[in-house]
Amino acid sequence: MEIAETKCLSGYGKPPWIFKGSALYQLHLVKAETARAFIPKEFRLVEAFGYMFIINLWYTLGGFFLANYEESPAGAFDELVVIAGIVWNPPMSCAWAARVLVSSDDACGHGRKEVGLPSQVAKFSKRIAVIPLQQRSKSNHFLNMIGLSTAHSDSMDVQVTEINGPSAINICNINLATVVPGLKLDKRMGPAIKMSLPSFSGRTKHNPNLLKYSCNIECRVRSVQPAKVSRLFPASKHDTEESLGHHKCKSGDAINGELLDYGQSLSISVMLSKPILALQFSCLKMQVEAPIAVSHCSKSSCRTSLGVS
Repeated sequence: MEIAETKCLSGYGKPPWIFKGSALYQLHLVKAETARAFIPKEFRLVEAFGYMFIINLWYTLGGFFLANYEESPAGAFDELVVIAGIVWNPPMSCAWAARVLVSSDDACGHGRKEVGLPSQVAKFSKRIAVIPLQQRSKSNHFLNMIGLSTAHSDSMDVQVTEINGPSAINICNINLATVVPGLKLDKRMGPAIKMSLPSFSGRTKHNPNLLKYSCNIECRVRSVQPAKVSRLFPASKHDTEESLGHHKCKSGDAINGELLDYGQSLSISVMLSKPILALQFSCLKMQVEAPIAVSHCSKSSCRTSLGVS
């Protein structure tokens, strides 16, 4: 794959762009047929978990990245990146974002024009409720017994509402089982790590180029209980992607009386897919490099499948 020399410019100032805060990175098994709707035709998903004699049971690794930035070129804001899946870019794989929701007009404009992201402005409404003692997990009870008690356990609901001019669409509700640690748990934030998350972007109406960029992350990381995602039309305990077999989210569906467009409905399907791992990033510092335009790649270098029969 050939890399062009031209880099994108930004009103954010000169890259790299630095973001500081905290985040939840949650990985899901996403149906390949759902993810493919977001992926440019020259790419093929990294697919796995197919079963012989059963069609349409291939999956890719997607999920979401929910972040709260305290410092950034756009100031403090919230972000939800819906990750459709993983595409092959020899010698490594790269993520593809299905939708990016941000609570900042500046961040939205930057994402669209400079990074080629499918960004939309959104409102993030947060509500914290204390979990009753009898409903807390056995693991927390065990910590109390050995003297590693927490200050209190909370459940936080994050309601994400996409704003498009005068209209507002409730996209989803994310329930986070959070723990507010006492002094004895402050050192249990997990190890300090450094990692790079390469991604492709572009092919949008705001930026038609195919781009590649990298997020270099430094943080403390630990595994946490996966967040529970639900739709905001009438609640159901079977509110998962699998339940969409009878009523699959599609363009023209309604949530609380508002019509969904195609991208919104498929993004909700990604959010409702099966979680397999959730990582909490604390003391997050993310450095985003300037996107680089890439040329059209050959089918042989862009396609792969990791079938399991």
